[in-house]
Amino acid sequence: MWLCAAWVYTVSGRERQGREMFKQKRIGIMGTGRMASVMAGTVRKMKNVKCHGVASRSEERAQQFADEYGIKVAYTSYEEMMIDDKLDLIYIATPHSEHYANMKLCIENGKNVLCEKAFTANAAQAEEILALANEKGVFVAEAMWTRYMPMLTTIKGILNSGIIGEPVMLTANLGYPIAAKKRLTDPALAGGALLDLGVYTLNFAAMMFGREIEKMESSCILADTGVDASESITITYKGGQMAVLNSTMNGLSDRRGVIYGPKGYIAVENINNFAAVTVYDTNYKVMKSEKAPKQITGYEYEVSACLEAIEKGQKECWEMPHQETLFIMKQMDELRAQWGVAYPFETTEILTGEVEDTIPQNTDLQA
Repeated sequence: MWLCAAWVYTVSGRERQGREMFKQKRIGIMGTGRMASVMAGTVRKMKNVKCHGVASRSEERAQQFADEYGIKVAYTSYEEMMIDDKLDLIYIATPHSEHYANMKLCIENGKNVLCEKAFTANAAQAEEILALANEKGVFVAEAMWTRYMPMLTTIKGILNSGIIGEPVMLTANLGYPIAAKKRLTDPALAGGALLDLGVYTLNFAAMMFGREIEKMESSCILADTGVDASESITITYKGGQMAVLNSTMNGLSDRRGVIYGPKGYIAVENINNFAAVTVYDTNYKVMKSEKAPKQITGYEYEVSACLEAIEKGQKECWEMPHQETLFIMKQMDELRAQWGVAYPFETTEILTGEVEDTIPQNTDLQA
């Protein structure tokens, strides 16, 4: 059996089954959509952490959610959530268009934040949020869950081992037939495939090939509402590598990421929840295959990472540092500029760096 020392990695505390490297913590959930439900169900099965409260724009919906998941407190508003000093971390699972205003509210009230991807609607908002967090001394992280998964360490270890030689190209595909969802097609909710699905392909490329980009080209098909429905992105790196990334909200894809080299290739199954990685040689024969470790849902890794960082007094996670969040946000801004896609709340001032608090107040929808 093939084995390379470069593939050996140190297992962190939260990757050891049944252990979390932090004392008892309480989290609150902002929003009551599908992702909020997954998070609530995940936390119920974790050790040393519990979901203490949930907030919604609808008091009735918050109470229903609390009853369903055995959560102690159902806040009557987001503002009421801010005065609860028992919360160690607030997980934001509202639409993309709401992230800026929701995080700003939390940070101004000294609350630590784990916010769903995409972090904000654009880079200018992200920069303001991170500057505010730095000013207030508050922890903030983006919930790009693949960044926190132990399987990522395995994949990168294989890549860095040299088993396929120097990588020259990667492809990544992610698509689901989800265009019927309002949050995907409504420009006022920062809809479109990019912030919901393309963000995964961009992160996959960044995790494997880094940030030294020479140029980025793309093509896009727009939905009737003006948001991006399908896109193909080609990134050329200064080192000579290339990444070809495809995403769509109109059809089902294989969700695969493949990294190509002169000695073989690495296939990653499910780039938005790593399931397995397989190495093939030049004869297309399997050299090595690894499955992801058993998990609750995969959300537990980002929660543990945040709570460990908070326990240590850190203000960001090394798994998803602020500079990586900004890098991806700026990439998505550039892509939307290529396509002519803008959201109605984005003024000229926002896109040039002067953020106005003009985020629409919508009901809770899946982030």
